[in-house]
Amino acid sequence: MARVLVVEDDPVIGPELESALTVAGYRTDLAATGARALDLGGAVMPDLVLLDLGLPDDDGVTVCRRMRAVLPQAVIVVLTARTEEFEVVVALDAGADDYLTKPFRLTELLARLRAHLRRQAAPRDDDRTLKVGRLSLDLPARRAYVAGDEVALRPKEFDLLTALASRAGEVVSREELMDEVWDVNWFGPTKTLDVHVFALRRKLIDHGEDPQRIATVRGRGYRYELPETAEG
Repeated sequence: MARVLVVEDDPVIGPELESALTVAGYRTDLAATGARALDLGGAVMPDLVLLDLGLPDDDGVTVCRRMRAVLPQAVIVVLTARTEEFEVVVALDAGADDYLTKPFRLTELLARLRAHLRRQAAPRDDDRTLKVGRLSLDLPARRAYVAGDEVALRPKEFDLLTALASRAGEVVSREELMDEVWDVNWFGPTKTLDVHVFALRRKLIDHGEDPQRIATVRGRGYRYELPETAEG
């Protein structure tokens, strides 16, 4: 039975989420402040954290960063009323794996949790290194390098880069990427993929990669450009 830590200060939403998750079969813990969340996180070691960004005692992004340090293997899903893309990117950079904007549907939340936990528990059989131009992915170690310089990637960023680089030169549809990386393509349109692509591009550029390496193919998806294509 997976354990979920709910970090939500709203006196109505917090208990309702805790109750719904308990009914769905999860062991749950509820924290209304960042400080309490960090204490509980270290004590109960949850498999997944639902983290509201609007906390009364600390900035949710700061709590996310500290939570990631305490729980390196846990899935962190941010719940936020903030819709600006850069704010979501900041949360992802701080260690979040996914996010949902309020208001959200309980059915969608539960489906996402199931998908994340399924992928977390799935055995990995990666036994190779994937190389495309200056990019090198150590799949067993889940580490990425550009020209030998390691790029610090969050788990979903690594999965996304692997999905694109393994099919370099091909267009990978949004639906395929959502299914392969998040296993939640049935939810329809979502900005989760776009935000992760934005963050991934920025990190690759910071390590000297071509800004056009991950190309947007409008109406279809994304393509990891082969070196001779992107540079020629």
